[in-house]
Order: sequence, then structure tokens, then C-alpha cells
Amino acid sequence: MNIQKNPQFNQFSRMKLHQENLKNNTVMSYVIGIVITLVIACVGFYFFLPAINLKSIQFWAFLLGVGAVYLIVQALVFSVRKEKENLKKIALVECILFVCMVLGSITSMRLFHAKEYSSILKVDEGSTEDIPSVSGTSSIALMDTASAEKLGDRKIGSLSDVVSQFNVGEYMQIDYQNSPIKVAPLQYDGFFKWFGNHENGIPGYVKVNPVTMDAEYVSMTSKMKYVPSAYFNENLERHIRFTYPTTMFTNLHFEIDEEGNPWYIASTYTNSISLFGGKKITGAILVNPIDGTMTKLDVKDVPRWADIIYPGNLIVDQYNDFAKLHRGFLNSIFGQIDCRQTTTVEIKNEDGDKSYRTDYGYIAKDGDIWIYTGVTSVNGDSSNIGFIMANERTSETKFILASGADEGSGMHSAEGEVQEKGYHASFPSLINVDGTPTYIMVLKDDNGLVKMYACVNVEQYNMVVTAYNQKDAIEQYRRLLKGEISTEQANQEVNDAVDTSNYKEKEITVAKLEKIDISGNTYLYIIDTDQNIYKAKYADVIKMINVNVGDKITIKTDGTYYLYE
Repeated sequence: MNIQKNPQFNQFSRMKLHQENLKNNTVMSYVIGIVITLVIACVGFYFFLPAINLKSIQFWAFLLGVGAVYLIVQALVFSVRKEKENLKKIALVECILFVCMVLGSITSMRLFHAKEYSSILKVDEGSTEDIPSVSGTSSIALMDTASAEKLGDRKIGSLSDVVSQFNVGEYMQIDYQNSPIKVAPLQYDGFFKWFGNHENGIPGYVKVNPVTMDAEYVSMTSKMKYVPSAYFNENLERHIRFTYPTTMFTNLHFEIDEEGNPWYIASTYTNSISLFGGKKITGAILVNPIDGTMTKLDVKDVPRWADIIYPGNLIVDQYNDFAKLHRGFLNSIFGQIDCRQTTTVEIKNEDGDKSYRTDYGYIAKDGDIWIYTGVTSVNGDSSNIGFIMANERTSETKFILASGADEGSGMHSAEGEVQEKGYHASFPSLINVDGTPTYIMVLKDDNGLVKMYACVNVEQYNMVVTAYNQKDAIEQYRRLLKGEISTEQANQEVNDAVDTSNYKEKEITVAKLEKIDISGNTYLYIIDTDQNIYKAKYADVIKMINVNVGDKITIKTDGTYYLYE
């Protein structure tokens, strides 16, 4: 009997061949599906840059995304209908990953770990002696970021080759050569500006002195190529991630060292509570943006010039955990016995709607930048129990017991002294004036320009002094503390004074001179040949006694008031 001609044998062979082809197709479809998934996963990793770390919730979300892509590729593109059981297994793995991520999030909540959260930040007891005393004004950094941005933009606005290609990045408060400054790098103004300039790199950065209100553009010989605003492999975050794929980092920001060299610094951290809770800074990554070289250091090994390893927002959050959760989570919600929190300030949007947010000021002390903010009870009664000062390089934190008005009340008090001018107070700094805790702040106009300075007594916030410069404000405030003058007298002297910061020289021909007495003060008016009128207190322009009608003179004026020196 011929086996090959047997119909049953031929049918069996065809069935076997079909099963082998189906198996090969199935294997091939899985191989192709895996390859496509890996390609998409690599592209996703390139753009989203999650840390390959089980304590990173972004990594868990990335794994879920990769699994979802594989399911879609297999189920929809290749339609492997006879492999539904395998797809179910993959879907089950997805569900397990999702449940683990949710459980990791839940078990990291403050509800279950109140004591652990409250102990992350160590807080020592301090005293008012820890508040920097006023021996001068060089260490008082009053300028807020918004004012620094205006000065910096104005500075580079005159540099046509810079302003057309770059804009100014985020300002950071640092200590530079024992003085506080704000620094911000230039950054690419979009993809096409990067594409046209990336071969040369970023040409410089901006320094703003928050004491003198001066801005300086620093042009560099060697340009910065590895920066956050760059694209593809020159993007700084991507550059760090490819070198340290498992390291979690945050707080990527710009600083300069004592020689003025540019650096980018990222704080490294781990989650110390369950999977995703209790962020704890472990060190820093220092990156040279010119050549891309970088060093990963523990906290204790970070160089002294690096000022911001523990970002202020993180310190404030950790202090709130310390102050609210030390008696347990339920007490922080219901009984609130011995619960405190950092103060908040009122913010109004363009529509006039109010909101409240935590804010803090800066203090330059012993070569470091310390943040400070008030501490109040959780019922928000517009008064402070005390203050915290925290070192952004070491996280050293001190609580200073000093009751008085909170920062918002101090700001409103200062604004009230110049309400007719409509100035707005910036968040104050805290100084020690002859043993008295004092708020000092700038007052700005609607354009964000600094116009005046104010000192407000923390304990008695009705004791307010305003002046056109920082030195005068402190001197008048000292006289007020000593009882030499009253608040009304101190501010009357300021009202009688004139802000000369915007004066410009102008040559005029005198057409008329006239003295006029107003409220006991003698003013000397000038009318020039163009019929412009200028006025000044006669005591301030005593040299005008030698000027006659018809004389050509040079005065300093803002268009209304004048000086003749």
C-alpha cells in the first residue's frame, strides 16, 4: 500500500503543516510585537526620562504604559486570536502593577506615617540672636523675583544680538563672594532658536544685586551647551538621566561659583517612607554646562559655594509636617493641639479674586542663603508665634520664638503708610535692629519698579518707617525705636523728601524764580523759557541764591521736582 497516496496521511500532514505555520506565525507576531513595544518604550524613555527606580512613581507609570502598548500591539495590530490566554496573563500583570502602584501611594500617605513625616526635618531651638543684625545693608536681599526679572530683561533688552535669540531663565537667590545676588541663565527662545544657536551655545547669564538694584549681563568666552532649554541630547535633564539612569533628582537650577563660573545643580533624593513618600535629599549632581562633565556627591561633600541643595519649598513642606503631625495625623485634623504652620500671604489675580500661598524671604548669613518665614497657629489669626530660619545648603533649621504680626500684616501696614501712592509691598526679609525683630521690605509701583523701603516692627506693627533708600529707612527706624521721633514724624520726614532715583540732568534757561510758603515749608519754583515748572524745598537748593533770571543752568529733575548742586 502506497502511504503517500493514502488520503488520511495527506490530511494529517496538511494539519501538521498548518499547525507548524500557525505556531511560527504566532512566534513571529510575538517577536515583532516585542520589538515594536521595545522601540516605543525606548522612544518613551527618551522623552519622559523616568528614573529606573522602584521608588519612583514615574517609573511604575512608565511600566504600565509599556505593558499597555504591548497589549495594544498584540491584540489590535496582529489579532492573535488563539493566544487570548497569554494576553490575559499580560493584562493580569498590568493589573498587578497598577494595584501595587496604588497600594504604594496609599501606604505612603501621612495618614499611616504621621510620626515618620514629622521627623524628616530636624528643627533646633534658636533665639533672636540668630536673626542677622544690621551692621550694614550689604546682606539684606529685599528684591523679589518679579523685580529681578524686570531689571534683567531691561539689561539684555539693549543687547540686540542677545535679546533676539535668547530670553532670561529662572532667577535663583545665592551668596556670591559674601554678598547676596540673584542669578539667571540665558535660555533658548524655542526650538528654532536652539537649532540656529546650539553649535555655539548659551553666551552668558544675568546677575542682579538685590541690595543696589543693579543688573549686569555676564558674557562668557566658553558657551553653555548642556542646558534645560536645549533639545535632544543637549537637553540637560536628558544628559543627566543617561549618565545616572537609576538616580532620582529634583531642583535642577543654575548657580555660579566664587569665580563666576556657571554650574547647574540637581538635588538627588530618595523616598524614605514606603515606596513614594517622605522625600529625603541625599546629595547633588554638579554639571558643568560648557562641556557636560558632571559629578555626583553626597550632601556632606557638596562644595561650600553651592547654595541651594535643599529647596525652600521642600523645607517649608517638611516643617509643616513637623509642626502638624508630631502628635499624630488625627490630631492635625481634629484636635489640632500644639499644631503650627508656616504663614501664608494673600494673592490677588487680575479679577481681584483672593488666594493664599506660602512664601518666604531670604537672609544671607555666614556665606550661605537661609530662607525664613513666620510660624503661626493653624487657625490663621494674622499673628506669628515665631519664625523658622533654614539653611538651603545644609537644611539646618531653627525655630525662633518671637510673637508678633505675620508677614502679611506687616506688608499691609507698610502699604498703609503710602496708600496715597498706591505702592505694593514685596514679601519682607527679617532683620535684627538693635535687638528688635524687624520686617524690612521694598514698596513697588504698578510697573513693578522699586520706589521705597519700609521697616515694620514685628511685635508692634503700627511702628512703621518708610524711606526712599534702605539706609535712611533703617536710620529713621532706629530713631523711632529709641523714642527720638514718633511714627508720624519719621514718615513726615519721608513725605517731605523727594525720590531722586529717576532724576536726569537737564539744561534750562531760567525765565522766572519764585518762593512760595506751603504748610510752613518754603519752596523755590523755577519756570524755564519753555514754560516748564519745577519745584524744590528751598533748603535743598540753597545754591540757587546765585542764580538769576536769564541764566542757563543744569538741574537734575524728574520733570516736576529738581535739584541744583
